[in-house]
Amino acid sequence: MVPNQTSTRPLAAADADRTEPGSWEAWLAARARVRAARGMQRTDNSRGPLTDLASNDYLGLGGHPEVVAAAAAAVHAYGAGAAASRVATGTLPVHRELERSLCRYTGRAEALVFSSGYTANLGVLGALGGPGSLFILDAHAHASLIDGARLSGARVETAEHNSLRDLERLLRENLDGRAPKPRVAVVVESIYSVLGDAAPLAEAAELCARHGALLVVDEAHSLAATEHGSAVRAAGLAGDGHVVVTATLSKALGAQGGAALLGGEPAGLLREHLVNTSRTFLFDTALAPAAAAAALRSLDLADPARIGRLAHNAQVICETLAGHPELRGRIERGAGAVQSIRMPGADAAVAATAALRERGIAVACFRPPSVPDGISRLRITAHAHQDPAELALVLETVARTILEVES
Repeated sequence: MVPNQTSTRPLAAADADRTEPGSWEAWLAARARVRAARGMQRTDNSRGPLTDLASNDYLGLGGHPEVVAAAAAAVHAYGAGAAASRVATGTLPVHRELERSLCRYTGRAEALVFSSGYTANLGVLGALGGPGSLFILDAHAHASLIDGARLSGARVETAEHNSLRDLERLLRENLDGRAPKPRVAVVVESIYSVLGDAAPLAEAAELCARHGALLVVDEAHSLAATEHGSAVRAAGLAGDGHVVVTATLSKALGAQGGAALLGGEPAGLLREHLVNTSRTFLFDTALAPAAAAAALRSLDLADPARIGRLAHNAQVICETLAGHPELRGRIERGAGAVQSIRMPGADAAVAATAALRERGIAVACFRPPSVPDGISRLRITAHAHQDPAELALVLETVARTILEVES
């Protein structure tokens, strides 16, 4: 029998691609050229001695003497790492203490600590997913939420950013469909990482309750950084059993790690479900004891006074930059620590970031594909420990540098 020549050629070509020496190197080089052409090349520069307007250490607790001392004491007590997953021998007393403290701080009934905020999101959505689940994600959801939803096996839909109307449309379409998913979760961020705007949590929770859906809220940018220390608590949802919270310990708390925070009557049952089914909890080495101890001490220091200073410095950023008429209409005031300036394009954003670095100032540069609306921005991050007068002087340099780059 003569083989079908048309059907065998693609296979032969594919085999040649797989075995040709240097094919990986050629592919990597091609990807690098594409990134360069699109202005998407990034580096892993260290911040060094620069004035920090870029990091997520919102309350300045990462280097606080008491936080550092707590981390050092944990190293001496437990060693450098946890040495096992939480379900093996990796759960240490400091993990339990941290979970209890997180519950007290946020008003939630149960907590489960993960090795990072990213693994918390992957773990929670993975445990809630499956063929019978539908996840409705806000269009500006963080990459970790998108990855967790896609990996979960659930059907995934996207709602227009902060649109309760579009969210309700998708919830109704599921109920009215031929094969409605019995389990639905709406996935949002309390404060979004790009625009810095806040989600309408109370209204979203009420809408979810009417449709029997969970509301999953990522508090990465609001835990210990907003009023009441938690956006979910501020919205009056701390005791709501249909609201599931994830958070990171690496931003306002200046440490490392992540957590799931659960409320209401289902909290214990849901925690048990996560312990038994969350792959990033089951198969990942537990959070290092030094990081857990640091986060624990940071929670004690993340009081209303510090959070108030953070909010004041965020206001200083917006008001100082708005003093320049050329920038006034481009400032996007965030609900938390991060404030943004829209830039004319990726090249201008990269050039301004580099020029500011040369002048001793670190700012964050966000450009496609990291921004969902395709607009390049400089992100200016407020910190509670910075002197407002000194901050205003630095911001004058920021404004002048942006305008010089664009002239």
